[in-house]
Amino acid sequence: MRGKFISFEGPDGAGKTTALNTIVADLQPVLADKLVVTREPGGNRISEAIRDIILDRQNTEMDDRTEALLYAAARRQHIVETIQPALAQEKMVLCDRYVDSSVAYQGAGRKIGTQEVYQMNLFATAGLLPDLTIYFDIPSEIGLQRIMTHRTDEINRLDVEQLSFHKRVRSSYLEIARKAPQRVKTIDATKSRAQVVKDVEAIIVAQNGEFFK
Repeated sequence: MRGKFISFEGPDGAGKTTALNTIVADLQPVLADKLVVTREPGGNRISEAIRDIILDRQNTEMDDRTEALLYAAARRQHIVETIQPALAQEKMVLCDRYVDSSVAYQGAGRKIGTQEVYQMNLFATAGLLPDLTIYFDIPSEIGLQRIMTHRTDEINRLDVEQLSFHKRVRSSYLEIARKAPQRVKTIDATKSRAQVVKDVEAIIVAQNGEFFK
């Protein structure tokens, strides 16, 4: 058995992180120390420090390419310090966001080019992609309404972008899912939280049966 790398992706307001927290609580008793949960940007001291800079609402003057480069830098440190060691120890890594987020948010949302951002991240990741990506899909209007209703104390610099920005992000995610159906599995995030969690857990167990024997 080798380690497994699973990323969780989705537009803002899709409920991805909330669902992930429930999934972790369900899987932890079964997988114990074989389960590693992390996030991007973040996952270790250096990457978390970069996260603070990226998401700070006061950093309105940040250039779009600077933003993309900071995400890639945080990702590289995250891989080397957190993800690769866990995979080498045959653990299951659940990661809240990864490369697809950069392609969707900076490449499409910021309009600096999805291919350009992907190529930048090929250098940062040395080609490491998740074994499985769970994509939480939700219409942009619904996602933004959820943010304004439920996350008023946690709204960051990306959350306050215009609706057109978030629509470009979602369209890019859908294109990624269309091009990589073996890796990316799409979940209807407009369903109830309980149903979303059930759907995601079914996919994880089905594709990683060796961890649940």
